[in-house]
Amino acid sequence: MFKTRKVRSDLAPGQQTYTSTDVAKIAQVSLRQLQWWDERKVVSPRHEGHKRVYLPEEVIEITLIAELRRKGFSLQKIRRVLRFLQREMGRRLADVMSNESRLHLLTDGKSIYLEDQQDRIIDLLKNAKQPMFLVCVSDQVKRLDELPKKTSRSSEPLFARRLRAAV
Repeated sequence: MFKTRKVRSDLAPGQQTYTSTDVAKIAQVSLRQLQWWDERKVVSPRHEGHKRVYLPEEVIEITLIAELRRKGFSLQKIRRVLRFLQREMGRRLADVMSNESRLHLLTDGKSIYLEDQQDRIIDLLKNAKQPMFLVCVSDQVKRLDELPKKTSRSSEPLFARRLRAAV
């Protein structure tokens, strides 16, 4: 099974988050699929009561997983991609999210590449011994902008938020 990635720190006040419904729309997966991935610790969001709260990095991981699943990749192969992304993506995600670069994930299930140079992508595709699958990470980031942004108010107790909403 999947291992828990890391200990999650508390959300900072004002940090951008997404609900399960938002993530399901962005990634074009069912709410049940998100629940299953959470239960199996594929992507483990934070929980506020019974609600799952996703950070932008987690949403991008989910959209990539969903794309690879639609292309026929097994969860075992996706596990390898996730480990690679967790190592490599942190350094490059800030550039992609600020639209400073276009990033592509290429994989054949064994080899995994994150490329931002078009000529390297073409070289990898030309020299591949088996079919390579290409997912544009930058396009996945753009999907985040399709929904209105929400920010976390986790420093405010849940009952206070409900009380304020009721008034």
